[in-house]
Amino acid sequence: MKRFIRRISMGIGNKKGMEMVQVAILVAIAVAAGIIFKGSVVDFVNKIFNALNAANF
Repeated sequence: MKRFIRRISMGIGNKKGMEMVQVAILVAIAVAAGIIFKGSVVDFVNKIFNALNAANF
């Protein structure tokens, strides 16, 4: 049990571990933003492509 606690406490101070946590948080934020704004982004892209099609671009 003491080994387990020591391993966890060493892992918390590890820079690589902290970088992985930061990357995971950023990915989670990006996924959440994508889910929240999915409808807006799809509408925007559809408007752009419809305008390009109408202009025979």
